[in-house]
Amino acid sequence: MAIEVQLKWTDGLQFVARAGTGPGVVIDSSDGGSGMGPMQMVLAGVAGCTAIDVILIMQKKRATVTRFIVNITGEQAAQNPKRYTRIQIEYILHGSGIKAKAVEQAIELSETKYCSAMASLNAEVEHTYRIVEEK
Repeated sequence: MAIEVQLKWTDGLQFVARAGTGPGVVIDSSDGGSGMGPMQMVLAGVAGCTAIDVILIMQKKRATVTRFIVNITGEQAAQNPKRYTRIQIEYILHGSGIKAKAVEQAIELSETKYCSAMASLNAEVEHTYRIVEEK
C-alpha cells in the first residue's frame, strides 16, 4: 500500500502538506511559528497512531472511555541528524470501569503490533498511563 503526501512551499520555511484531497497541514520552522516543525509532526504522528489503536482496542474490550489524552515527549540527539533517541508517552484515560490490565494490553498491542508510525522509528519508547475514574 502506498501513501502519498504532497508538500508545497508557500514562503520562507513554511510548507503545506496534503494527503490526497484532505485538509492541508502547515509545517514551519521553529522561527516561523506558523505551524508544527517536522520533528514535532513526527511525534504527533506517533501519538495519533497509537491513540487510534488504543481507543479501538478499548472499544473492543467494551471499556467506557469518555476522554483520552496522549502526552508525548521526544529527546533528540545533540548532533545531526538530530533523530529521536528516546520517546516517552503518557496515556490518560478518563471513564468508568476501565481496567488497568486492559489498558496495558491495548498499549502493548499498539506499540508492538499495530502502530506503524512507532515501528518506523528506532528510538527507545517508554510509556506510562493513568486511569481517571469517573462516576
